[in-house]
Amino acid sequence: MNNWKALGVNSLFLWVVLLATISACADHGAAGLPPSGPAPLSTAPAAPPVSAAAPSAAEPLGPAPFKPEEIDALVAPIALYPDALLAQVLMASTYPLEIVHAARWVKANPKVKGDDAVKAVQNEPWDTSVKSLVAFPQILEPMNDKIDWTQKLGDAFLAQQKDVFDAVQRLRARAQQSGNLKSNEQQNVIVEQAPAGGGQTIVKIEPANPQVIYVPAYDPAVVYGGWGYPAYPPYYWPPYPAYYPGYYPGAGLAFGVGLIAAGAIFADCNSCWGGDDININSDRARNVDRNFDSSKLKNGERGGRWQHDAGHRQGVAYRDNATRDKFAGASGADGRSQYRGRGAEAGNRMANSDRAGAGNRASVGDRGGVADRSSRGNVNRVSSGNGGGYGGGRDGAFSGVGGSGGASQRNFDRGNRSMQGSGFNRPAGGGGMRGGGGRGGRR
Repeated sequence: MNNWKALGVNSLFLWVVLLATISACADHGAAGLPPSGPAPLSTAPAAPPVSAAAPSAAEPLGPAPFKPEEIDALVAPIALYPDALLAQVLMASTYPLEIVHAARWVKANPKVKGDDAVKAVQNEPWDTSVKSLVAFPQILEPMNDKIDWTQKLGDAFLAQQKDVFDAVQRLRARAQQSGNLKSNEQQNVIVEQAPAGGGQTIVKIEPANPQVIYVPAYDPAVVYGGWGYPAYPPYYWPPYPAYYPGYYPGAGLAFGVGLIAAGAIFADCNSCWGGDDININSDRARNVDRNFDSSKLKNGERGGRWQHDAGHRQGVAYRDNATRDKFAGASGADGRSQYRGRGAEAGNRMANSDRAGAGNRASVGDRGGVADRSSRGNVNRVSSGNGGGYGGGRDGAFSGVGGSGGASQRNFDRGNRSMQGSGFNRPAGGGGMRGGGGRGGRR
């Protein structure tokens, strides 16, 4: 009997514990549930909705304009040339592929010189400015060997012609103030002081004898009295000994041998200074090129003044779309197929093989690069920083030459946008001809 009573007490006790546990669980669950009814209004400010996709950054319009100090560095090797010769070099630099062809011709015909050389290339399909330079191999050869510099110079001249002329005058003034630019038996230096109301002092350089042309060679870091732009050292290459025997580093202006080449001069640079343009003497131009077409000089009020002929560009890509569009309707363009290839900032591929006896083959554009030949004693090495120099075996100047015009340009634009969107940047030039080694950082 006692066992039954104990069992009943234990059962009752278990029931009490069970009921208490169920009650506690119910209270806990009720506290964790959200209250029924409408949710209370929040007085905190609502967070702005998250945008599904951030707006993409505006696409750049193209490469930034050349800085004044960058242009100074580009024109430093030629700023002290006689005015008319300087003008013809600037014009010819806008046709870099034809420079390569002309340099090959000179290499294949070393005994034909001066005016005779100009007559010998009458039937070549090059621009008149390029033909004129066969009379000056000491200019033409480095323009070919430093082809990336040549193209950059031409790009600057096409896009910022006034800035290029201003840079020439800045450097001439510095050379004169340093005592390194003066009249002598090779040249006449004429200084026209700035007008009283303000303006720029003009320094002109003319041959002392109009029939004999001397081409000066010099180290820009010396003749300009030092160089104030460490980020943009001047382009420089030692003068080729064949043309400047006895030249030594650190010398001032060296003139070498005078050339009987007055027949190669057809430009008048009086309008360069202030007018920011080049006058062309059509009669003298026909002495260089019997097929010279003076109608190409006329563009509204520009009669008798030079304008770039896109037909002689031969497929070399322009630096930017603005320059390409500016000359899209230029007289002499063969259709609109001359605007080909990938731009320099996307990584150019040199399309010319510079080999002895290569000639002007139609297959130019399918072979290796124009190399910076070591036989010239060139000490210009690759340096980091500003790009735009020349280096054998690196990306070169003639992108897409011989390709399909419209399709290649569209491919470039599409690829350029893709690289910009991905944050990928590639250098614009071959990188060589920069300072390094023993040249104190100069190109």
